[in-house]
Amino acid sequence: MSNDPVEAVRTVALVGHGGCGKTLLAEALLCRGGAIQVMGSLERGDTVCDFDPLEREYGHSLASALAYLRHDGVAVRLIDTPGFHDFIGQSLAALTAVDTALVVVNAQNGIELTTRRMMDWAGERGLCRILVVNKIDAERVDLPALLAELREAFGREVLPLNLPAGQGSRIVDCFFSPDGDADFSSVADAHQALIDQVVEVDEALMARYLEQGEVTPDELHAPLETALRQGHLIPVCFVSARTGAGVSELLDVLAKLAPNPREGNPPLFVCNGKPFRSEPDPARHVLAHVFKVVMDPFVGKLGIFRVHQGTVVRDAQLFVGDGRKPFKVGHLLRLQGKRYDEVDRLLPGEFGAVTKVDEIAFDAVLHDSHDEDHIRLQAPAFPVPMQGLAIKPRRHGDEQRIGDVLHRLQMEDPCVKVDHDPVTHETVLRGMGELHLRYLLDRMAGTYRLEVDTSVPRVSYRETITRQAEGHHRHKKQTGGAGQFGEVFLRIEPQPRGAGFHFIDAVKGGVIPGQFIQSVEKGVRAALAAGPVSGSPVEDLAVTVYDGKSHSVDSKDVAFQAAGRKAMLDALRAAAPVVLEPVVAIEITAPDRYLGDLTADLSGRRGQVGGTESLSLQRVLIRGQVPLAELDGYAGRLKAITAGQGAYALTLSHYDAVPPDVQQRLAAGYKTVQDDD
Repeated sequence: MSNDPVEAVRTVALVGHGGCGKTLLAEALLCRGGAIQVMGSLERGDTVCDFDPLEREYGHSLASALAYLRHDGVAVRLIDTPGFHDFIGQSLAALTAVDTALVVVNAQNGIELTTRRMMDWAGERGLCRILVVNKIDAERVDLPALLAELREAFGREVLPLNLPAGQGSRIVDCFFSPDGDADFSSVADAHQALIDQVVEVDEALMARYLEQGEVTPDELHAPLETALRQGHLIPVCFVSARTGAGVSELLDVLAKLAPNPREGNPPLFVCNGKPFRSEPDPARHVLAHVFKVVMDPFVGKLGIFRVHQGTVVRDAQLFVGDGRKPFKVGHLLRLQGKRYDEVDRLLPGEFGAVTKVDEIAFDAVLHDSHDEDHIRLQAPAFPVPMQGLAIKPRRHGDEQRIGDVLHRLQMEDPCVKVDHDPVTHETVLRGMGELHLRYLLDRMAGTYRLEVDTSVPRVSYRETITRQAEGHHRHKKQTGGAGQFGEVFLRIEPQPRGAGFHFIDAVKGGVIPGQFIQSVEKGVRAALAAGPVSGSPVEDLAVTVYDGKSHSVDSKDVAFQAAGRKAMLDALRAAAPVVLEPVVAIEITAPDRYLGDLTADLSGRRGQVGGTESLSLQRVLIRGQVPLAELDGYAGRLKAITAGQGAYALTLSHYDAVPPDVQQRLAAGYKTVQDDD
């Protein structure tokens, strides 16, 4: 299989809210580009990008999928991503691998939760953003109002590159060949607006344009690329993936206007804390980034990467991060949905995969020289998975397997987390929402044949202190031979929320020998693992060790660990500790007729409504904050209130003190656990 030159490669991610038609649009692009002969359908479950049996069962994408096609001499490397917030980790990871984000908007629903977030995240990564309005042939769509809404939400940089005509049955170009009539607006006016916007990034061209009133398409090519790269132009393209209207025109846009790897903004690499610029030159050292890991039951671990620099060749030796031992690229693959195609080499801008390399993990950097040992790609800020389920194996003998399976799930998704509660001894699987957790359980049962029992887990509480206090403990133990002795005096002080833990050594005169200060700190940290009120980790405090005593023979590491731990417990009990609970920011979209019911429900959950925003199509966006502990079963409640027409997303906001009655209940529960132990 031949390789395309770097200048002929376009890397694109299809992102957007669930149900906007990304997967079917990918199918239409692949079919129009000749990569497949006939379009698959979501109903039959035979699309290229939704090939997992669970995706067919759920009826929507659950993971990102790769595909490729050719159009007009250009190689388009495509990533189709899931749109529901529960699977946002897959979409964010895809943004690290591409130069262009096609943000797909459902013409029927307008701007939705993930639309806004993907526009923001793609902008933060410096990607070229193109808004693709899909389903233009659907009933009850108001495209002029939607275009106005897009401009209001994302700025005057949003301009149509083409317009629908024939009641959405075809598309009229507004840039390359601005002729014809559209269903709304003026093609000539849209063309003029594009020129006015693009020339602003080139002072010399703008001066000549103001003087002469005309510019040629060739003169606009370079400034248009600059405008896309700077976010000074966000084109809007109209399509119908179902009928094919606008699909060829979208491929033309990708071929003629989307940046190749040399033209896009450079990826956000850092080396030893300083920015590092990779060069998309096939002749340089290899630099590739792993943006996806798949645990395939047939081929094993699959590390999927984008080449940013150099040429990856089959049978080459590559390093993973700062690892000292290289691995051999035995099989070099290019992915087309679930199909793996063997290739000999991959150039900058290409997506590829290697198999059965144990050291590979998500976000790893692959390279062929130790000069690149310390290069990392700046990762996006993945949201913290807040919702969890306590799990335990149903069958006796699966206790060892469950750890391996959970590790595999974590490797595949950056928004999956596993906690082990030291108080209840629960294993807690955390994800982005109830749908995410249900999918993970289905994966465990279907792919790994591991059945588990689930229960509502303990909320991830924290503890902190509210006043200064001192602690002291003398640890003395005589066992007939060498004894144990260590004495510690310390002081604790509250710190601002989010400051973490600070350990300060203020010992004078060597009363605690220097080699035992670390032992004291170990003991202090052990005490912080389970606070005195609820057994939750203690945070946001400073600990100063200022005095103590030692013995020339009996003082040892274990003695000062014990003294530090018990002195810390003594201080914590005297520092008016309080329990902190996670408070999440919640965004809800629903028909506006349910606004009153939704805000009342939030208030009943100790939540606060921060504001509302009217959206198109009589929908409303509600923003607020609510304790995570109050959201158990919220997905079902939202569905009941809105007749299944609502959606919500959560992100961790902060930790705040629980009400006194909640703290009393948690303290009583912790005492019961201690008594049982």
